[in-house]
Amino acid sequence: MTTKLLLAGALIALLILPAGAQQAPQGTPTRIRGAVEKLDGQALTVKSREGQTVTIALADNVAVAYLVKKNVGDIKPGDYIASTGIKGTDGKIHAIEVRIFPEAARGTGEGHYDWDLKPNTKMTNANVEQTVAGVDGPVLSVKYKDGEKKLMVSPETVVVTYVIGDKNDLKPGTKIFVGAGKKQADGTVQTPRVTYGKDGLTPPM
Repeated sequence: MTTKLLLAGALIALLILPAGAQQAPQGTPTRIRGAVEKLDGQALTVKSREGQTVTIALADNVAVAYLVKKNVGDIKPGDYIASTGIKGTDGKIHAIEVRIFPEAARGTGEGHYDWDLKPNTKMTNANVEQTVAGVDGPVLSVKYKDGEKKLMVSPETVVVTYVIGDKNDLKPGTKIFVGAGKKQADGTVQTPRVTYGKDGLTPPM
């Protein structure tokens, strides 16, 4: 199996699950954003952004990917991206972050839907049709299966891409994101996938 296919497998379903809270019922998809406190075998203890201590039960074959910083200029027509954005007072969608997917992961979470990074944020997973210079940065014209949007990118927009990671990188202080978690009766959260940041980077989604 090629490296690209492995990475695609690690990314599928990270973004397509509906928003969930820490108090989600058993079995309900749950997202966790936080920092690693410790890794003990397949048990990952995380302090969530809400201040709760969460025990994450990693699957035996857990897929891990880390994020690498890119530049706004790295976003090209034809790229398949994910972007968390928020509508500004000007009525336009301003990108908080943009993640450039590897080609093998094209189609992951395609669409435009509610997200929970911040209040009133939206997730847009789509193909970049065109980039046009704007006052503060590029304007990305993107198209997905049910429509199209224009995303305003600024110098403050975080741009990253994915790289296959290593579970052993999940050391204390490492910032992580879990998008495919399922809360269990004992309060733990099971997940087959973890995304993390290196060198102090916080996963921006």
